[in-house]
Amino acid sequence: MLYQAYQLQSDLMSPMRLTAQHLSQSLWMEKTERSVLRKVTAACDVLSRLRLTHSRPPYDIQRVVSEGSEVPIVEECVLTLPFGSLLHFRKDDSTLPSHPPVLLVAPLSGHFATLLRETARTLLQDHDVYITDWHNARDVSLRHGAFSLDDYVTYMIRFTEAIGPGVHMVAVCQPCVAALAATAIMAEDDNPAQPSSLTLMAGPVDCRVNPTEVNRLATSKPIEWFKKNLISHVPLPHAGFMRRVYPGFVQLSAFLSMNPERHKQSFRNIYDHLENGRTEEAATIQNFYEEYLAVNDLPAEFYLDTVEKVFQTYDLPRGALQYQGRTVNPAAIRRTALMTVEGERDDICSVGQTVAAQDLCSSVRPYRKTHHVQTGVGHYGVFSGRRWNQQIYPRVREMIHANAA
Repeated sequence: MLYQAYQLQSDLMSPMRLTAQHLSQSLWMEKTERSVLRKVTAACDVLSRLRLTHSRPPYDIQRVVSEGSEVPIVEECVLTLPFGSLLHFRKDDSTLPSHPPVLLVAPLSGHFATLLRETARTLLQDHDVYITDWHNARDVSLRHGAFSLDDYVTYMIRFTEAIGPGVHMVAVCQPCVAALAATAIMAEDDNPAQPSSLTLMAGPVDCRVNPTEVNRLATSKPIEWFKKNLISHVPLPHAGFMRRVYPGFVQLSAFLSMNPERHKQSFRNIYDHLENGRTEEAATIQNFYEEYLAVNDLPAEFYLDTVEKVFQTYDLPRGALQYQGRTVNPAAIRRTALMTVEGERDDICSVGQTVAAQDLCSSVRPYRKTHHVQTGVGHYGVFSGRRWNQQIYPRVREMIHANAA
């Protein structure tokens, strides 16, 4: 009933929000002085943005600077599977030298892969970039079956094979466990497409280390509680009607509740900036929330597997994680270089949780292992923002290029 109630509320509020959006666009005028009209326009803009969307925003990566020149980017779909696609950001310039291929593994955690737009844009300077573009589960028909953590690992393997030998895998946050598992399985099978390097950024490899509020929340209830209270069936008229999902709006509500005052203040700032004619300052906040409020439903099987195996029973660091009946053995990784990155102020994946992968990958030679803790950044600062671009990315680039075929 949870999803049905949300859908009803969304449908009822939609006409009011559309009216506010129309008024905001119609009434806006460039003025140098404050006015009643500008106040009304600002209020309508804020009201129109207080809503969730369920479609992936565009990546909008049209050009990047590479090898000292501005290069056009063409977005291509390399492989489409029911629950996700492999996208390629191809540099449309035949004069450029070949760059190492990188598979950027995006989280499937309530937002779309476009959350890593800036990460991809930065990597494109010196790499040939692919990304895992996860589909909204509410748009996936029941005929495609379930999607579990095992399936996620399978997708990682299939995407890597589609790119071919010599690929470098960069996983951000939640998929670090699946990326490490996929690399271990491919290494054990001597798969020719196994990654040349694996970079794990701010991911929950071992949540027993320095537990965060997110970790404590995951262990505060038994898995049956999560099944009973957080899983819903997709309502009509969506293509995934009756599919069991963890709704993206529930995940977003949890994120918002962690710091509600900050988000309230952000919308107040949008109003104040618009009222005072500071449209560029308002646009920065507006763009962030356009992305942040675009939610992606998770398949129930994948969500419950992740809560239980990653956050409750810690299967990977205990040597108990299974993939299609096989025990995942990170010690099987020998030919893949390893880098782990953490943020000093990360309150989602705290310092120590990601670097745990270094001990698990005991067969990787020490000189092929790298770890970096970035001072002064929280979770999102690990893969976006000034310090990502100026301090973290150069180290990631150096590691990838040092291990390129």
